[in-house]
Amino acid sequence: MSDQSAQVSEPVAPVTMPPAESTLPAIHEAWLPKEHALHRPRHGGRQRFALACAAIFFCTPLVSLGLGVRPAQIENHALASFPSPARGWEFFTGLVPWATDHLVYRENAIDLADSVSRGVFGEPPPLGGGQASAGPSGPISFNVPKESNNITVPAVIEGKDGWMYLGDDVLGRCRQNRALSETLAQLRRLRDGVEASGRTFVLVVAPDKTTMVPQHLPDNYVGKDCARKVTDELWRLLSREPFVVDMRDELRVAGDRLGRPVYPPLDAHWGDEGGVEMARALAEKLHPGISRSWVVSPREPWRTSADLPPLIGRSGEIDGRYYAIRPGGLQEQATSPPTDFTRPTQLTSATGPGKVTEKVGLLADSFTIRAMRYLAASFSDITVLHYGGVSKDYGWSAGEMLAWNKVVAVEVVERTLASGNSLLLEPNVVDGMLSVLSQHPMR
Repeated sequence: MSDQSAQVSEPVAPVTMPPAESTLPAIHEAWLPKEHALHRPRHGGRQRFALACAAIFFCTPLVSLGLGVRPAQIENHALASFPSPARGWEFFTGLVPWATDHLVYRENAIDLADSVSRGVFGEPPPLGGGQASAGPSGPISFNVPKESNNITVPAVIEGKDGWMYLGDDVLGRCRQNRALSETLAQLRRLRDGVEASGRTFVLVVAPDKTTMVPQHLPDNYVGKDCARKVTDELWRLLSREPFVVDMRDELRVAGDRLGRPVYPPLDAHWGDEGGVEMARALAEKLHPGISRSWVVSPREPWRTSADLPPLIGRSGEIDGRYYAIRPGGLQEQATSPPTDFTRPTQLTSATGPGKVTEKVGLLADSFTIRAMRYLAASFSDITVLHYGGVSKDYGWSAGEMLAWNKVVAVEVVERTLASGNSLLLEPNVVDGMLSVLSQHPMR
């Protein structure tokens, strides 16, 4: 055997490869030498500019308050309150609406943008941005154009003689979330479950302004054909349901007495005349002829901000009049109850002639705001709850409120039914409410 073959092989040491340049370093990339391929500044020029803008945006309201300058309420909702740090991450999301609402001279900036856009370009300003805050009146509309079946529906439709209409009246019909047949099926299911629990069910439909006052709409507008088609079909279906209260005729008669429509030119909601007729229609549905003894008389006028102009960067006011109701022709009964019914709000008064005496639970939307004082005058015991929050607990809280009442009433605006976009009619919400009612049957 040769010496070469007799040699014993030495163990080979493992080869250590130098770290690749693409491997993430052990320190933050901002601390690397500027020549390093992975160096990134912690805050570049654009980042610093964005941070400065954010600081100005959020600090301006605080500085203004310190100087005694107060923001004006220019939209149809209360100014957003400062978010509580106890809300966790919601504190940061709540800062944006607070800072937006509390910017001073915001109204002047919006008016300037509107004047320039209309004066120079002959069209409303394309205002971007948020949503009207949800309160008793619920969300109204986005402040930007909306796409629907390859068409654009503006937030506000500007009609003849200075009249305005909510774009959602058209949008909801041209882009439905649920077919009309499915909406009616959910309503029937809700009715059947309520009646199975030993209660009475009533649905009051508040007509849209586009339905009641179409004469001031433009001769041609985006979505006109599909809106008309869905409107006709909706009312045809509703007319077949005995639990539905159709207020259209009563509102026309009230307008004839008034000498003008019960819907103001610059607002999406009816005036107090609509509120009186809603109270009358609900009472008549439960007890036909009960309102014949009512004496309704006008009282002092009121004036407030309109809800449609701010959606396109403008401002405007509407006026109206309160009314007194004397059920049975006796003592005046109209009161001034709260208009915030995001939580169950009970309206009670003494029993007397011409009043509905059954306990009523009413799930409602913003159209009931103008009816609150007249419901309080004509019902001995009625509890009102805005249905905007029913999906938070799948209808259980609403069901618990309704369980105390003999009558379950619902007021819903026409456009919500037309679009099928109702939280109240979500299957799991209906399931939740009916589950509670079935556990507390009315005997």
